[in-house]
Amino acid sequence: MSGKSLVKNYMTKDVISVNPNTPNANVIKLMKDTGHDGFPVIDENEHIVGIVTAFDLLLKEWEELVKDIMSTEVVVAQQDMSINDASRVMFRQGISRLPVVGRDGRLNGIITNTDMVRSHIERSTPTKVNYFKKTLEQLYGIKTNLKREKVSTNDLRPTQDKVYADELEGRTYELKRGLAEPAIVVKSGNRWILVDGHHRAVAARKLGCNEIDCYVINLNKDLELGMEKTADKAGIHNFDDIEIIDDAQHPLIAITESLKKKMPEKMKPGKYWTKEDEEQESNE
Repeated sequence: MSGKSLVKNYMTKDVISVNPNTPNANVIKLMKDTGHDGFPVIDENEHIVGIVTAFDLLLKEWEELVKDIMSTEVVVAQQDMSINDASRVMFRQGISRLPVVGRDGRLNGIITNTDMVRSHIERSTPTKVNYFKKTLEQLYGIKTNLKREKVSTNDLRPTQDKVYADELEGRTYELKRGLAEPAIVVKSGNRWILVDGHHRAVAARKLGCNEIDCYVINLNKDLELGMEKTADKAGIHNFDDIEIIDDAQHPLIAITESLKKKMPEKMKPGKYWTKEDEEQESNE
């Protein structure tokens, strides 16, 4: 779990690419259909020959074909490059994606700033897992072992009495795109106790996923955890006992929403901030 994070572990392997003779009108349609704002350009041998982005389409004179507007000085990564090194290159170059090429120069994948965020989240989760693992060992005087594996959502025993509908939407988005970090589960006896990841588990069940990715802390003996006793008292035995809150915001979302509300009306998208507005704001 603590192994070095490499580009090949986070890159997208199924890459959408275009060729030099692709009409730019098709690129625009592809952007609208996929939501991506740039694509690697490859030749008939799948070698990278350029990259075309929304900036090329917006800032350059209109041309019919990709080859007439694409950038040919392409920064690339290799699969065995560390995530930290790739992130550093992207930051210094001010770019949001790196095509990943093999030793033969062929396109193997692409890594984006979204993948970097995902890698950061996944690397921070083990810290939380190890902290909880050590806490259990000290609290119960036992040794545990840790494993990452898929766990059936039907086997999970929830310990939380509510989830938020807005956070469920976010977790659903992550699950559909493979961005969700693993849940944390304790295996005690024949029970799979869900410690962290209730929104992920509920969202997965709603999506029809039969299993989710988990860090499993195995106690190697049957102990009843304090959180199980608390869940029993609250009447939480399965996912049907969890209330979905739809008339309040998840605390994390509430923070970001509150910041949006504080933004002056004149600074919101589509508005204009004038010198008079600035003077008025400073006098208030």
